Amino acid sequence: MSKRITQAGLVFVAALAAAAVQAQDRGTYTLKHLLPETALKATRAALEDCRKRGYQVAVAVVDRSGVPQAMMRDRFAGPHTPGTAIGKGFTAVTFRTSTLEIAAETQPGKMMSGIRQRPDVVAVGGGVLIEAGGSIVGGIGVSGAPTGEADELCAKAGIAAIRDDIEL
Repeated sequence: MSKRITQAGLVFVAALAAAAVQAQDRGTYTLKHLLPETALKATRAALEDCRKRGYQVAVAVVDRSGVPQAMMRDRFAGPHTPGTAIGKGFTAVTFRTSTLEIAAETQPGKMMSGIRQRPDVVAVGGGVLIEAGGSIVGGIGVSGAPTGEADELCAKAGIAAIRDDIEL
């Protein structure tokens, strides 16, 4: 009798495994995306954090594909900062890492220095991934603070402002 129970258990486990494989092989999959309101909330929070630090910046949030969702430029931020902020968010999402790390790994003479020649890549600190539940849902880029490290601090403040909204 215990042999029959063991065999039945194995058949049940095999059926569950087959169902799981079949469920994964349906031709589509589900992705999480930031709502525009969430992207705007992160943008505002990052801008406010930079203001408190005395910096005039532009902040952009891009979706998981690098497409801009929200962008704000403070009144005295340079005219180049909106495009740079978008580029930083795009670069972080595209390479799945912060632009501070990309800046360090793509210095002239390093193996990956050619990445800097790619269109739309901004290898300067201030671009950070937005992750939720182990998935990338977007990126945030900040441009205009005196250093890439300062830009990144503001970007992280923007992410902190939406953390409760995006946790799965």
